[in-house]
Amino acid sequence: MRTVDIRVPATSANLGPGFDALGLALSLYDEIEATLTDERGVRVDVEGEGAGEVDRGEGHLVVRAMREAFGRMGVPQPEGIHLRCRNRIPHARGLGSSSAAVCAGILAARALTESEYSGFSDDEVFALATEMEGHPDNVAPCLAGGLTVAWSDHTGSPHMVKLVPDERVRPVAVIPSTRLATETARGLLPKDVPHKDASFNAGRAALLIAALTQRPERGLLLAATEDRLHQHYRAPAMPDSVDLVERLRAVGVPAVVSGAGPTVLAFSTSDTQDLIAPEVGNDWHIQLMDVDPVGANVQFPETR
Repeated sequence: MRTVDIRVPATSANLGPGFDALGLALSLYDEIEATLTDERGVRVDVEGEGAGEVDRGEGHLVVRAMREAFGRMGVPQPEGIHLRCRNRIPHARGLGSSSAAVCAGILAARALTESEYSGFSDDEVFALATEMEGHPDNVAPCLAGGLTVAWSDHTGSPHMVKLVPDERVRPVAVIPSTRLATETARGLLPKDVPHKDASFNAGRAALLIAALTQRPERGLLLAATEDRLHQHYRAPAMPDSVDLVERLRAVGVPAVVSGAGPTVLAFSTSDTQDLIAPEVGNDWHIQLMDVDPVGANVQFPETR
């Protein structure tokens, strides 16, 4: 039997104007203990988010990612897999739960592989995770931590740059009880957008990088988190979230829809931290977090 422990952070993608490009790692984690056994079959034990709901066999996303990674590495599939999952990342809320599961599975498979198959690079891990997720904006911060800019080149290969946000900025997730599938939210987006809106978002995305890393001022963050490409198109699927974003912004809090929603992400600074709670109703959970600086963490039990 071989066991590895994987800890993967929640993430928030888009951050307003950085559609499918910007991502932020958050200090909220899923923990997975993965064991290869001599007993045939798969067993998945789940605590926390998704307990009693997610597949507990071959269909579990971590297992599927492990299987895919073993195949890509040319490794014989193990006889048995046992997972213990302690999940804290809410499912279908726009906080990267599926990216976390995919990254955890791929990293677990690499870590549990015998040395003769150990040439699966970080770039290959990133590429496979992006392929399974469909886009790199959540995968990049989950693997690397911090603030990431991700893109794909002309061959389709993904790349990322990691940046360090100013420590004065604190992300606040305002999480609703309702869920929203990413596919549903993405299905509301138009095939074409006005050139002026694309230009607007390009400028705001560039400004957001500067504001988050160099000048986390309230006015700059408010301007930098404006978006014209996706949030208003998705509003019919999450009217309460978009309404909350607008109310928070009206009192001076830089707020956006987190990923595909319906969680709202606010950037809290010393002069806005007391403005958030009064705008949030009882159906939301407010979670103040830090930016996770390192991303996914892999440990073997004997090294803990």
